[in-house]
Amino acid sequence: MTTIVVVRKNGQIAIAADSQTTFGDDQRLPAAYDVFHDKIFRLGDSYLAIAGSAAHDLVLQGALKGMKSRDLSSRSGLFETFRKIHPKLKDHFFLRPEEDEEDPYESSQMMVLVANGHGIFGVYPMREVYEFSRFWAIGSGRKFAMGAMHALYDSALDARAIAEAAVRAGAEFDASSALPMSLYTVSIDKDSDK
Repeated sequence: MTTIVVVRKNGQIAIAADSQTTFGDDQRLPAAYDVFHDKIFRLGDSYLAIAGSAAHDLVLQGALKGMKSRDLSSRSGLFETFRKIHPKLKDHFFLRPEEDEEDPYESSQMMVLVANGHGIFGVYPMREVYEFSRFWAIGSGRKFAMGAMHALYDSALDARAIAEAAVRAGAEFDASSALPMSLYTVSIDKDSDK
């Protein structure tokens, strides 16, 4: 239950997230009561944010930091990294990979957005990896955020301002998202600029 966005525009990448944690349908933990309300974490030159269970945050940080080699710079690199993490999530962090028995693969139970100088990426529960050319959003407030980014992308606003407006839209209309937000920016590597 969250609103997390990534935006790529004019040599700049922004990643932003709301700060509310929600427990079930009837309890929320506002940022003022949560020492660790920032949903975005940095690993090397990448920023990552997760939608799903709040437990995923520390689990993914622990799994990624413990890897001898990881590649968050490309679609194929992210796929290999998350493929290698999946058994570790099950064996060391007790992930329950069952979702629907019709699913073709075990689920990692999380959606992750990644922002770095190489681009903006999304990793989905069955390790599907997407590289986005403009923007994307995950979490319960994603529809409001996507609408805001779609409406603003071709304006004069930069990536940071668009990401901020998108999280504000999610926080305004999604019951499971709230301000303040966290927002980070990076410059696109010249070799990665398309």
